Amino acid sequence: MYSFLGGLVLLVLGYLIYGAFVTKVFGPDDRRTPCVVHPDGVDYVPISAGRAFLIQLLNIAGLGPIFGALSGAIWGPQVYLWIVFGTIFAGAVHDYLVGMLSMRNDGASVSEITGIYLGSVMKGIMRVFSVVLLVMVGVVFMVGPAGLLAIMFTQGTSAATGGAAGAATLMGYTTAEWTKILTVIILIYYFLATLLPIDKVIGKIYPLFGLCLIFMAIGIGGMTVMNHINGTKPMIELWEGLYNMHPKADATPIWPLMFITVACGAISGFHATQSPMMARCLTSERQGRFVFYGAMVAEGIIALIWASAGIAFYNATDGGFSTAGLLAVGGGNSTSVYQISVGLLGPIGSILAILGVVACPITSGDTAFRSARLTLADWFKIDQKGMAPRLLLAVPLLAAGYGISFLEYGVIWRYFSWSNQTLAMIALWAGAVYLARNVGAGKGFMAAIPATFMSAVSVTYFCIAPECYLMLPRMTAYAIGIVVAIVFFAIYWIRVYQPAAKK
Repeated sequence: MYSFLGGLVLLVLGYLIYGAFVTKVFGPDDRRTPCVVHPDGVDYVPISAGRAFLIQLLNIAGLGPIFGALSGAIWGPQVYLWIVFGTIFAGAVHDYLVGMLSMRNDGASVSEITGIYLGSVMKGIMRVFSVVLLVMVGVVFMVGPAGLLAIMFTQGTSAATGGAAGAATLMGYTTAEWTKILTVIILIYYFLATLLPIDKVIGKIYPLFGLCLIFMAIGIGGMTVMNHINGTKPMIELWEGLYNMHPKADATPIWPLMFITVACGAISGFHATQSPMMARCLTSERQGRFVFYGAMVAEGIIALIWASAGIAFYNATDGGFSTAGLLAVGGGNSTSVYQISVGLLGPIGSILAILGVVACPITSGDTAFRSARLTLADWFKIDQKGMAPRLLLAVPLLAAGYGISFLEYGVIWRYFSWSNQTLAMIALWAGAVYLARNVGAGKGFMAAIPATFMSAVSVTYFCIAPECYLMLPRMTAYAIGIVVAIVFFAIYWIRVYQPAAKK
């Protein structure tokens, strides 16, 4: 319990102290923002800071800080360290820099920002990379909530008692069939959210979803602590599990697998695609810390809550602390979320909590497709004020997403996780270049250090993961990841830092 509470305190202090430092380094000013310069009533719409924070939080807080945190918790409570310090020093810095650089470049998408600071070749790579990632995100955040709602509809409390998946029915339809039906319904909503002005759908329904999300976090976190105090489901302290607790530890090393699995709860390239949406809606640069850095810290808190809840809820204390129960249920998925919610909050509270979990991915999925539309619009210079050009881009994107939804969910998630962290790495390097050249040579290290770390994570995973097909020996993959990260840092040092330092 003390590790969990300490993590919460550190996250809050990270926002107050390091968030203030990051803001001071960047230097927001009173220049006119994109929505003030040319509001278009569709994407460039002035929104208050409070509403923008809520939209940003719901945009980025998809399944990642819940499913990813639960899956990462299989390695044990050391996942707290990645969530807390990854959020403060990497994820929140990443989100803030992308959001602020977008504001200073007329609301440009992350691919265009990358091109400005890393060159035309990287811009082309990021254009393709970000659109593919966004479609995958949209699919992940479409199928995930559909599956969770299907379980609620058909199985009721049987999921909490180990009922067979798909055995129960509602109106003659099984869980699997309801999942398909709900996927289509969610897709229709995504179509509307992708096309309509940002303040007509997204701006209207997010406050309600936000209340569900807040209730979920407080309820799950509060009951986890209470169950620890009364001894029902004790939490594992960091110092009690500071080793690889994964039941298959030999085959699943912490490095780099845990750092890829816990993506959105610590740092996520997907956020780089979302921050430009709010960058087009803020009325002052000085709102950036609250909206961009603050929303990421809030997401880190959500991830910490779910990681702690998962470890405690499935902990089998008979033969000592273990995460075998969490592995047995499959880590983060619709069933584990349902079981934890019902087990901690009961039937009524669990419905509200699960709605919060459903709201997270749905409110990220809709903006994923919206961001993909905007990225393509920036790429091909297609004005989005009229309905026809929006349809031209939205229809094929959503059709592609629906087709991909028939693939195995686990495979989509693994590709999403790696591409997500790789995009974060590239965005951080772009931020480092901006800071070194426009603020001060030494200031760039604020982004260059986490960029180097994420370079090692991403390259090592690419070399070792089965879905990437290289499957190199572990020590070889480690060596390649470290060498590539050092090479990237050396390039930055020689081509960016040293010239900036000589000015």
